[in-house]
Amino acid sequence: MAVTFSDLHTEEGVKSVEEHLAGKTYISGDQLSVDDVKVYAAIVAKPSDAFPNASRWYDCVASHLAKSFPGKALGVSFGGSAAPAQAEAPAAASADDDDDMDLFGDETEEEKKAAEEREAAKKDTKKSKESGKSSILMDVKPWDDETDMKKLEEVVRAVEMPGLLWGASKLVPVGYGIKKLTIMLTIIDDLVSPDNLIEDFLTSEPNNEYIQSVDIVAFNKI
Repeated sequence: MAVTFSDLHTEEGVKSVEEHLAGKTYISGDQLSVDDVKVYAAIVAKPSDAFPNASRWYDCVASHLAKSFPGKALGVSFGGSAAPAQAEAPAAASADDDDDMDLFGDETEEEKKAAEEREAAKKDTKKSKESGKSSILMDVKPWDDETDMKKLEEVVRAVEMPGLLWGASKLVPVGYGIKKLTIMLTIIDDLVSPDNLIEDFLTSEPNNEYIQSVDIVAFNKI
């Protein structure tokens, strides 16, 4: 959304910039942009200490511009009552000019860190979208016919980890009064290893008090 400032040659105008920059480093977004240059060009002088946000921002923009325009400046002033804010900032001349000229010079450490964080977030999102899923059917077998099957299912479903979702289940007779728990689960392949799930969680202590063994009956990619 576009930001509107007016009368930036007045103290009231500078105050509006001060309020806008509360909790922010730049006018728009988290990097120096043409918007900063436009506002900078419209302010006739560095804001006083009464406007700490605007003063800090003004110094930041000035530092970037100094790198891009190394020539010695003699200083200019504007006559008349019209605000110099009416002049267009050089960097806003055209989109083509932005592509051809490095206006801001080298990135600051803060800008580099922000860019790296955005890139990492994009990669994580892409990886999440590309990660496949699998549907698995497991047979969970008790030690004997005296094993509490309700408790057995409770300890199975109590195993939680990112990328694991337990589904429907049922008890299936296997003979001699013994029943096994047949249960469905869905996993995100990059996050859950079926072997790790069985060896380190389902058949390890204390769950092995109820679970004798676990077999994968079916394994299908989704």
